[in-house]
Amino acid sequence: MTSLYESLILKLANVVELATQDQGAFTPQAKQALVRSTKDFKESVREAHQYATTLPGGELSVEEQDEVIDMLEKLKERKRRQLAEFAEKVSTISSSQQDTSLKMEVDSTASTPA
Repeated sequence: MTSLYESLILKLANVVELATQDQGAFTPQAKQALVRSTKDFKESVREAHQYATTLPGGELSVEEQDEVIDMLEKLKERKRRQLAEFAEKVSTISSSQQDTSLKMEVDSTASTPA
């Protein structure tokens, strides 16, 4: 879709160039080229507008988008802290389990079904 937006400037430049050509009175071919170029530019602007208005969050103002971004950044940071706390607890639990498992004796005959 970025190619659509990038092409808008080129299409506008083409319209301006055709409209400002020094040909005295416009020839029918020049008028036809200007009309085609203008229609092409207008259609591209319509497509770009439609694409922009259908983007998720496209209806939000810049301030509202900034608020959503701030909220999401805070949420991300809170999730990272929770993940770090969880990893620390798991590490603590697994290291304490390793200590107790080393101290236990395993009776293989008692755990084997008859």
